Amino acid sequence: MSVESVRRAARESVSGLPRAFWWLWASTLVNRLGAFVATFMALYLTLERGYSASFAGLVAALHGLGGVVSSLVAGVLTDRLGRRPTMLAANVATALTVALLGFMEHPAAIAAVALLVGMASNASRPAVQAMMADIVAPEDRVRAFALNYWAINLGFAVSSVGAGFIAEFSYLAGFLVEAALTLACALLVYVKLPESRPERDAAAGAGGGGGGAGEIGLLSVLRDGRFMGVVGLSFLISLIFSQGSVGLPVAMGAEGYSPGDYGLVIAVNGVLIVLIQLPVTRFVEQRDPRRLLVVSALLVGYGFALTAFAGSLAVYALTVCVWTLGEVINSPVQMSMVVRLSPVHGRGRYQGVYTMSWAVASLVAPLMAGSVIDSFGAVWLWVATGVLGTVAGAGYWLLMRDLPTPAAAAPAKPAGADADGDGDSDSDSDSDSDSGSNGDGARTPAGAGAEPVGVRPSTAG
Repeated sequence: MSVESVRRAARESVSGLPRAFWWLWASTLVNRLGAFVATFMALYLTLERGYSASFAGLVAALHGLGGVVSSLVAGVLTDRLGRRPTMLAANVATALTVALLGFMEHPAAIAAVALLVGMASNASRPAVQAMMADIVAPEDRVRAFALNYWAINLGFAVSSVGAGFIAEFSYLAGFLVEAALTLACALLVYVKLPESRPERDAAAGAGGGGGGAGEIGLLSVLRDGRFMGVVGLSFLISLIFSQGSVGLPVAMGAEGYSPGDYGLVIAVNGVLIVLIQLPVTRFVEQRDPRRLLVVSALLVGYGFALTAFAGSLAVYALTVCVWTLGEVINSPVQMSMVVRLSPVHGRGRYQGVYTMSWAVASLVAPLMAGSVIDSFGAVWLWVATGVLGTVAGAGYWLLMRDLPTPAAAAPAKPAGADADGDGDSDSDSDSDSDSGSNGDGARTPAGAGAEPVGVRPSTAG
């Protein structure tokens, strides 16, 4: 492959997206550069404070419980108050609670503040995802979500290595650095990001759907069968992924590895995503999303299962490479599907429920990891991840059997749709969501809204 072809591929991967998307992307990167608590909390509690793996799991579970509560509340606020104020409030609250957590010493205080950190840090996710759906045209969403995930992991790769070495000298410094960078993220949102929530009256008038665009409550989301199936499978995948920050550091610490060793191993995840996310996304955009989701679930589950055979840093890093490939495939394809199944005026609530699947996994995964490691040993934890990956793969296959194939997609987006990159793409973004959702969650195609999940037309970019 020539240098020019690489440059052309890179330009096609990043071109054609609205300016507002790049400010949102930048805020994500800044936020993730400070990721410390979620990555090193287990090591902080077991090595620095001397608590058991079970207590570390309890604290992490409380962090996840906070996320469960806030994801639903933040989803409603995202629809009612707007994306921007929800993100601002969440980032400021996260900065304050993370800084406070670094000074807590009593076990009860650590647990209580960890709950608050979980509530605050998870509250911005529905707003970020809803804003991205608002400002990016349907055919570019897989690419946009992949780029955002790339930013998350670029920041994660840098912060994992840096925080690992910071933790060798001062865990408190790590908490304060995360608080400062989260405040910087809030400042960026305040200065650069406009509100993107679609106007209900304008959209209803243009859509001609009448009552179909009415208020969407949480019960409506929970009755959406196919969407809730995606949420359930997301929970299983999240339960496996969470072991990278819960089970893996505890298991490595029990084997005598240092926080710096774990930081280097887990940084492989972020570095590999930075290197392969964009080319893999270009590949998956033209493939059947149903098969991609099945393959990704198996790669994630079996990648973690291989950790049972790890006896050196090199083998640990190799297992991370396997499940990272599954992560790279799963994330943008599944996020595109979530947006496709979400009505425009219910995006916040739908994203809140979807985010809840990750939050519930964050609640369950630490309890599972702590109890299994303490009672049976880490090997059985990795066996369980392999089983969960197999179940998730089978679930994706059953759920996606009757999805339209790419060839069955509706006609392409009208030529008059917004493509000037100014972020005013409500008509593009809304068209794929205004159609109703029946009892089993299946969508009724409506013009441009029936674009195949995970497939971007060759004219885009």
